[in-house]
Amino acid sequence: MVIFYDGNCPLCSTEMQQLKHADTKNLITLEDLNASDFSERYSYIDRDKAMTYLQAQKQSGEMIYGLDVTYEAWKIVGKHGWLKIFRLPIIGFFADCGYVLFAKYRHSLSKILMPNTTCSNGQCSLKNKGSK
Repeated sequence: MVIFYDGNCPLCSTEMQQLKHADTKNLITLEDLNASDFSERYSYIDRDKAMTYLQAQKQSGEMIYGLDVTYEAWKIVGKHGWLKIFRLPIIGFFADCGYVLFAKYRHSLSKILMPNTTCSNGQCSLKNKGSK
């Protein structure tokens, strides 16, 4: 699976790092939408749309979106048990709506939830003391 994510989003980057750490069989490839050569390598991905909604491509070539990406990715690494609840019919509908809101405001939420993190060129790290 190839996951296309916003590497300039601290919350997104943190989840992708955790996912990759759990990917002991190296079954997932992470592609930062901010990479300078992204559009050249993935011309079939609409970068602007991908920036608004998490996207991934399965081994079969099928594209999946939003929480389906999260669920499938964690399933691949064997750590998806609790995520199954978000794919149940009624709960899934509300979870998908919540995901759309999260995706839209992910940078603002990152500033609130991870105020000591800064991202540049797809790399996130803790700010140095005294940095703003």
